[in-house]
Amino acid sequence: MPKHQTRAATRPALEKGWINWTALAVAGVAMIWAGALRAQDEMIISHGYSFYGDLTYPADFKHLNYVNPDAPKGGEVSVAFVGTLDSMNPYSGKGRAHLFSIFGYESLLADAPSGESVPADTYGEAYCLLCESLEYPVDKSWVIFNMRPEAKFSDGTPVTAHDVYFSHNLLLDEGLKSYADAVRKRIPNVEVLDDHRVKFYFADGISRRSLIDQVGGVPVWPKAWFEKTGLGLKDTWIDTPPGSGAYMIKSVDLSRRIVLERNPDYWGRDLPINQGRHNFDQIRLEIFSDDTAAFEAFKAGEYTFRREGDSKKWATGYDFPKVDAGYVVKEELPDGAPATPSGIVFNLNSEPLKDKRVREAVALAFNFEWTNESLQYGLFEQRSSYSQGTPIMAEGLPTGDELALLERLGEVVDPTMLTTQARMPHTSSPQRLLDRRNARTASKLLDEAGWVVENGKRVNVDGQPLRLNFLFNSASSPTTTAVVENFVTNLQTFGIDAVLEKVDSSQYTARERDRDYDLLFDSYAAFLGTGTGLEQRYGSEAAAFSLFNPAGLASPMVDAIIDASLNAVTRAEEEAAMKALDRALRHEFIMIPVWYNDNHWVAYYDQYEHPEGQPPFALGYLDWWWFNPEKAQALKAAGALR
Repeated sequence: MPKHQTRAATRPALEKGWINWTALAVAGVAMIWAGALRAQDEMIISHGYSFYGDLTYPADFKHLNYVNPDAPKGGEVSVAFVGTLDSMNPYSGKGRAHLFSIFGYESLLADAPSGESVPADTYGEAYCLLCESLEYPVDKSWVIFNMRPEAKFSDGTPVTAHDVYFSHNLLLDEGLKSYADAVRKRIPNVEVLDDHRVKFYFADGISRRSLIDQVGGVPVWPKAWFEKTGLGLKDTWIDTPPGSGAYMIKSVDLSRRIVLERNPDYWGRDLPINQGRHNFDQIRLEIFSDDTAAFEAFKAGEYTFRREGDSKKWATGYDFPKVDAGYVVKEELPDGAPATPSGIVFNLNSEPLKDKRVREAVALAFNFEWTNESLQYGLFEQRSSYSQGTPIMAEGLPTGDELALLERLGEVVDPTMLTTQARMPHTSSPQRLLDRRNARTASKLLDEAGWVVENGKRVNVDGQPLRLNFLFNSASSPTTTAVVENFVTNLQTFGIDAVLEKVDSSQYTARERDRDYDLLFDSYAAFLGTGTGLEQRYGSEAAAFSLFNPAGLASPMVDAIIDASLNAVTRAEEEAAMKALDRALRHEFIMIPVWYNDNHWVAYYDQYEHPEGQPPFALGYLDWWWFNPEKAQALKAAGALR
């Protein structure tokens, strides 16, 4: 699937963006877009794309605003992966591959190989990379990408429109079913106009939202490699197709490490969008079986950059001598994206969990306040929204345009949602793990749902126990493990036969794909605006098999709201639909929301530097940070690194 991911901005930047979005004029009106676009016979030609037409960067921009265009090239950054890997092909839906496996592949429109958005300081904008321009009519019924003839794969062969055509169809024929089904309905035809021009046609009678950026985000592979090897996306790769990106795979040992090296002959190194980026000569991944081993390896200097997600380690683990001596930097950097909707996900196809009262009762076993104070050092806030802290987070009762939309959708909308506050997480006592008030409420809910107590166990009318299995990745951090273990203990106190199944990463991935669980700790994607990806993540059509919808949510109300958002023609309409979607997802109650942190926690050996201003959409440590050789030499001289 395309690599482009939606990211959110910091609140001030986001609110500013909300004001500056403008609706496109249609119905035969020629358009002029400030320094970026020109209209000729209702044709738009541009160096980038935004649905509403506003682009932050003009056609003659020199570099992205947040990078250091003079950042030196050189050195290595090394990071850790916890778990097991068995493939370098992440597109098949089989096996377990790492992010590094996609680093070499570029798209027509730019993004970061690490999956972060480019630019990282704007929302909903994309700029040409393999293409030098794109053109499309005002109604967006098709798009032509005019490709850069100088673009080359790392083996020296040119990147052509034939490769784009091949890659698009390969994803449809052998990629994820949820992606292929969605794309086929929307993009009925692709045409190679010549070696460096490719045209995508879009179906009639559908929203034009996300279609141009959809096709512009497809990774481009060399057709010749697949024809020569006979391999496809359905196969497990170790040796990978050459890519056109700044990095190539140097070596792979899926039990120990993966090493990438910067291509000295990278065709796109002088493009304005690449200035100040791709600064490391080498990027190394070290693979560990669990997070405890990974952390000890970091302290020993086996790898040099760590993103910390464990609150206990962040609060108490970084007191080792290298931190005290200043050899290791511990830093908090602002994260402007809406919090990832992580939590304890319900499998809605699990028979007992189909009853919302049971889900409500199960949720009351999670005590955020106690967890945060006792296990996480009070470092987190509790998440409630799928767009936490943004202007499209639903709050209170629906009003204004949001209320009007929900009323217009009619019977598909649960009427109680119109008269009740947006769902918020329950509160608990921080004094003890089991909140007795919540336990009493859970007991009543389970009684109402027909799960009564016999001999201390919850059973139904047929005497069958209320049994729930919680699938859990054994490679998770000790803190997350403790959180889940305490949650399961509370479930058992409720009389539920809850079993925590700890399995290794490979088993976890396989069982998650098969929906072989009642509960699991997982996440959805946050959103700041609409797009066709919402249907893949939250829609009914692919609910039975989408890897991005672990709850299996299939809600006609959610479908109707997504559809309304895709057909919004103004930013105000889109904002109202996004608020309604956030409200509806919380109402459907597909997961127990847990916690969030509005900072990136990072620790690294003091040989890396970054610009002072942190853009809101990305951390960028594998993108625009750089290596300082003098600092690196000082670390070695002090014995902090070998």
